[in-house]
Amino acid sequence: MENKGKNIEQAQESCYQQWMSLQSQRVPELKQALAQRRTHEGTADAAADDNKLRELTQNIIGDFKNYAGKRADLSHRCSSNYYAPSWNTPLENALLWMGGCRPSSFFRLVYALCGSQTEILVTQFLRNIDGYDYSGSGGASLSDLTAEQLAEINVLHVKIIDEEEKMTKKVSSLQEDAADIPISTVAYAEEHVGEPNAMVDQALDKQEEAMATLLAEADNLRVDTLTKIIEILTPVQAGDFFMAGKKLHLSMHQWGALRDRRRRECIIDAGNDAGGEEEK
Repeated sequence: MENKGKNIEQAQESCYQQWMSLQSQRVPELKQALAQRRTHEGTADAAADDNKLRELTQNIIGDFKNYAGKRADLSHRCSSNYYAPSWNTPLENALLWMGGCRPSSFFRLVYALCGSQTEILVTQFLRNIDGYDYSGSGGASLSDLTAEQLAEINVLHVKIIDEEEKMTKKVSSLQEDAADIPISTVAYAEEHVGEPNAMVDQALDKQEEAMATLLAEADNLRVDTLTKIIEILTPVQAGDFFMAGKKLHLSMHQWGALRDRRRRECIIDAGNDAGGEEEK
């Protein structure tokens, strides 16, 4: 009888693929909710649309919490997979912090969208001074962040950076432990490199457990940061923020895969490896 069970890495990758599928599903849901809200700008239906957006953004926060919970459960069996996942592209892995994105990057996304949307609005205004109604402005987009909102976001940004630095120090200490007793002394004393060793296994198991704990802490910080940012934004702003974040996440995966294909198609002259010249 065929064994349909999964090993730990397959289970972790399956969890990730389900997560990416959910990200893809949420994008059109956000687009539809935002379009409907902007269509009803200035009407009695706008309040109901805001409530729908709030419900959707809360569901998205719930998605993140559920995914973090699943990762925490799977990471206790093997946490190191999450620090350089085989299901990620090299580009994505190069950008990882504690098994995911830096929570501080959420603020950079807000600032980027705030500036880019303002530029779009100014351009549209200059081209349509005769009263053109920019379709993205209904319900206050991220270009309409108030001074109070920006102040709250800036204060939160500083706090999150401080939390990141504390966690980075913890993972740095764990990385340094690999060169400490007993791992380094056993490696030096062994007659044959890489022989199985109970003392090393015990030390590495302890390190994996610590890495799993840090991964869970990092995921909790990511979820907590998103939750606090959404509390500052209006429903439309929160919808814009989530849609941009999801599209960025999905796009980085596809861009990474595209760059991988290009690398595989790049042929290096075997006689000049050091120079790295490509065959034409």
